[in-house]
Amino acid sequence: MGKLSNAGKAYLAVVFIILYAPIFYLMFYSFNSGGTMSSFEGFTLEHYGAVFNDTRLIIILMNTVIVALLSSLAATAIGVLGAIGIVFLRNPKMRNAVLSLNNILIVSPDVIIGASFLILFTMVGVKLGFASVLISHIAFSIPIVVIMVLPKLQEMSSSLLDAAADLGATKRDILTRVIIPYIKPGIFAGFFLALTYSLDDFAVTFFVTGNGFSTLSVEIYSMARAGITLTINALSTLIFVVTLGLVIGYYYFNQRSRNTTGTGASR
Repeated sequence: MGKLSNAGKAYLAVVFIILYAPIFYLMFYSFNSGGTMSSFEGFTLEHYGAVFNDTRLIIILMNTVIVALLSSLAATAIGVLGAIGIVFLRNPKMRNAVLSLNNILIVSPDVIIGASFLILFTMVGVKLGFASVLISHIAFSIPIVVIMVLPKLQEMSSSLLDAAADLGATKRDILTRVIIPYIKPGIFAGFFLALTYSLDDFAVTFFVTGNGFSTLSVEIYSMARAGITLTINALSTLIFVVTLGLVIGYYYFNQRSRNTTGTGASR
């Protein structure tokens, strides 16, 4: 790949400034001892203390993390099996139809998905709360996992599977010892992407959450409607830092996996 020109570098710099300037502005005023974002009066951590001293907010944070982890794990397991099933479909028309249905779920507006789940849960009598939010998050995360896993499956040569079968491997052995290890980078990418989507989802969660249960995105929206406080800044800063840590961790893991694969291949 060629190096970026000075104009390209300047364009990227402008894009990143536009994207990150509001975030850093918000983070900067999370340390303001004053109660507004109009002027910085002095440095303080009291807004962060207010976040950690708010028991209700801590419970909502735990709800968000639990839903994100459980939905990501379930969606990853189902999505991996779904992607494998799609790749091994013998009928090309059926394969393309299933892929199209999967892609439609990704590009559909969150409002439509949330309203659809609300109608469904109302019809079948599912009480809105933890279960409805978890099911919804699993459902909209599965297509994401499928999309992340499919490229790795399509890269895999059929000769690997044939060689394993010739050596006496059962279908279960081929799945657990050949296919899963080969597509592991795609599995982790799908898991982390599903985790990110679940953590910051608002539209779908807003429709399917009930009284007594909430997530951070819905809670921040409710707090903002009551009036902007610097506690929201502190909470948003913490979320951004945690998300940044997850992204860096995933990047480090991905680079380490590539280096390990490259080292193994060179031997």
